[in-house]
Amino acid sequence: MGDMSEDRTKERVSSTAWWPKWEQELSEYINTCERCHKGNRKHGKKYGLLQHIEEPKHPWETINLDWVTGLAQEEKRTSMPD
Repeated sequence: MGDMSEDRTKERVSSTAWWPKWEQELSEYINTCERCHKGNRKHGKKYGLLQHIEEPKHPWETINLDWVTGLAQEEKRTSMPD
């Protein structure tokens, strides 16, 4: 199934299988799944730390984003605080 959200996983399972207490058991499995938690932001790499990025071998192989938050509001746009 890959690393999907809990809701998406339940949706896929419900379309092909059913057993008593399946939703509860599936939630418990997802909450203890090591692979699921590695990709989860809460448990993955910490935010704000400089981390080495390998040089990509092909265009668009790696995309990096910088998040800017806490900007002051000005009517319909944002600006940097003074």
